[in-house]
Amino acid sequence: MARAENKVTAGPTAQMVANLARKLRVRKGWTQEQLGSEIGFSAAAVSAMETLAQPASDEMLVQLERVLGDGMGIFEDARASVRLEKYPEQFKDFAPVEQQSLVIQMYEILVVNGLFQTEDYARALIGGGFPPLPEQRVEELVQARMERQALFDRQPIASIELILEEAVLRRVIGSREIMRGQLQHLLACSRRRNVTLDVLPLACGVNGEYAGDRGGMTLVETPEHDHLAFLEVQGEGLLISDPAKVSAYARRYAKIRAQALGPRETMGLFEELAGEQR
Repeated sequence: MARAENKVTAGPTAQMVANLARKLRVRKGWTQEQLGSEIGFSAAAVSAMETLAQPASDEMLVQLERVLGDGMGIFEDARASVRLEKYPEQFKDFAPVEQQSLVIQMYEILVVNGLFQTEDYARALIGGGFPPLPEQRVEELVQARMERQALFDRQPIASIELILEEAVLRRVIGSREIMRGQLQHLLACSRRRNVTLDVLPLACGVNGEYAGDRGGMTLVETPEHDHLAFLEVQGEGLLISDPAKVSAYARRYAKIRAQALGPRETMGLFEELAGEQR
């Protein structure tokens, strides 16, 4: 049974999907168990979707379209909106920009960027945050974060670059086992042809030059070749379009990249640190 707050906070697209799926199921004379069997989900998962305890996952929407859509494309069209409604408020403006961008350049100083997180790492991070979130919301945010990773295989191919502070790799999130899996995932990601991963070493400031002291950032180039910057801190998100400001962030990012390890050294560090987590 969905909690009252789930019904209140569910987005309009999730509500539309729940109502439409229930009506079409009833029209066919199916129980929730029968619909679940048709789409490859449990009766409990169907119930959670219909009662808004858990909005439909991307895969569930694909299967609902196949079984109930009748070629209308309603559930298919809802996928992007449902995904957007799951994101935290500070990320909603940037989420569609990220998914459409031609080039994405990220610098992270605290944790692995969400686009590169494993499910276990994301769950440990979100579930361990403050203030604590209800378990249902944790799972919703984890699912939304995993769905972002469709970007890696999107057409047209996006060029994706991530620079991580070395401290991010040494900070154990969840457990040593979870951290080992995360490091191995980063290693696998670094082998993708459209991905570049670099690490800014702890020793980069020894000579007095440390370009990353002002925090993380994300730079993107849109399909229209506009250049934007996105900053996220303390639960607040800021999308910047002013050309002069974006240029300043781009120059700072270039300096950070110049101080970082190269891709080969970075891959070696991932392997080394993953071995230390055993």
